[in-house]
Amino acid sequence: MLTNVPLMIVPFITYNIVALGFIGDTSSDPWQVIVLSVPMLSGATWSMQLGDLMVTLGLLLLFFEIMKATRIGADSIIDHLLSTFVLIAFIVEFLLVESAAHAVFFILMVITFVDVIAGFSVSIRSATRDVTLGGRL
Repeated sequence: MLTNVPLMIVPFITYNIVALGFIGDTSSDPWQVIVLSVPMLSGATWSMQLGDLMVTLGLLLLFFEIMKATRIGADSIIDHLLSTFVLIAFIVEFLLVESAAHAVFFILMVITFVDVIAGFSVSIRSATRDVTLGGRL
């Protein structure tokens, strides 16, 4: 049952924890905080902000969600249904909560949308290939 938990709930919960001020400073935009700086050979400094890290986390979790979508069975239906509920939660929060009106949240919402659409598409495509002819595999 734990495999049915949609992974996109992780960035959703993390975003809300940061946006509500449980982590970091709420006086400024917490997504602009630099979490990593690396000096490059060119002399430039590459830096990653917290918002960039959240989007990267969302993309990595999207990969694993698409891999989960290749499973066949009743568990995949439950997984898709729960992923759809997470997308609905993203949409509702984006429309109704002031702190969710941010580019990071919007990008995470789009990643969740891609997760739902890709999950259903992969499952439908996999199901059409899982056809037995004459009772033989």
